[in-house]
Amino acid sequence: MMSARDQCTEIPDRMRALRIQRLGLLSRTQSLLELDQIPTPRPGSGEVLIHVHYCGVCHTELDEIEGRTPPVSLPMTPGHQIIGTVVAEGPDCSRRLIGAKVGVAWIHSACGDCEFCRRGLENLCPDFSACGRDAPGGYADYLVADEPFVYPLPAQLDLESAAPLLCAGAVGYRALKLCDLDNGASLGLTGFGASGQLVLQIARHRFPDSPVFVFARSEKERAIAEQMGAAWTGDTQESPPTSLRAIIDTTPAWLPVLCALDALEPGGRLVVNAIRKESGDQDKLTNLDYARQLWMEKSLTSVANVTRKDVSEMLDLAASGSLEPRVTPYPLEQAEEALLAIRSGDIRAAGVLHISNPD
Repeated sequence: MMSARDQCTEIPDRMRALRIQRLGLLSRTQSLLELDQIPTPRPGSGEVLIHVHYCGVCHTELDEIEGRTPPVSLPMTPGHQIIGTVVAEGPDCSRRLIGAKVGVAWIHSACGDCEFCRRGLENLCPDFSACGRDAPGGYADYLVADEPFVYPLPAQLDLESAAPLLCAGAVGYRALKLCDLDNGASLGLTGFGASGQLVLQIARHRFPDSPVFVFARSEKERAIAEQMGAAWTGDTQESPPTSLRAIIDTTPAWLPVLCALDALEPGGRLVVNAIRKESGDQDKLTNLDYARQLWMEKSLTSVANVTRKDVSEMLDLAASGSLEPRVTPYPLEQAEEALLAIRSGDIRAAGVLHISNPD
């Protein structure tokens, strides 16, 4: 058994970890994740050890596996929407978290000293480290995390449903802030996966008079959007009945970006919510029509990672009862199936891996 400065339970010497072994195109005929038995990590200075209960599944894991934002080394344990219990801590931790139910998000650490960190923009830190890409993530029984980037969960939250709040929710929340929307102004959502579903709920809570227009690739996604209160739904290439003040794009492709620029009103803003875009239709960008799609002070920006403030505010908002995350459970061994369902659009809610039962 391992020892640490303090721990609340016996911790096994070895654990399960589903790890990326090599990069490539994930498919039903090419498995790139393997379930290994590896030593349970020990928390170092300023770190805590978390017994993982749930871990959300995200398109960013596909980006890692397929090399668009590759892991710093292989094999690597992915996963950055982590819910668990702190079971041990190393020296120099500033908070007493032993036994606490906590979350861990995409931001694993930042330097804390650069200009961006001093401004509360650690998401832009040149030393930004991502959980599940630059440090082992949550597709495992245990996880070591930097204590300043661990989020105690409000008691009101359902643990399983809280997992997608840590990325789909927090990044979507940041995207909505970047829209600089006023109540009553129109909002478009291009793509309607886990993040889009949460952003629609956040928008209806924060901007109750703002109509939300949803562009989605399938009839099922559009039907879900209508059930959740969208004012209008259409295909990603369809023109809305009116120009929109702001649009958030969560698709992995480029053509929806051009279509969204067409749909903006003068002075409107498009926020691209993606770590990376796939390159399959990147040539569509050569068709950009400046006069029609960017002139008249239209703007295009991106979301880069998340800050601790984004995650904390997202969790507090969810604890107020304003959100109802929809989840689809999977066992750890079926993570690849969940990722393929994200790619195909067959999953209608956030995929969440069940790794252990909470106490």
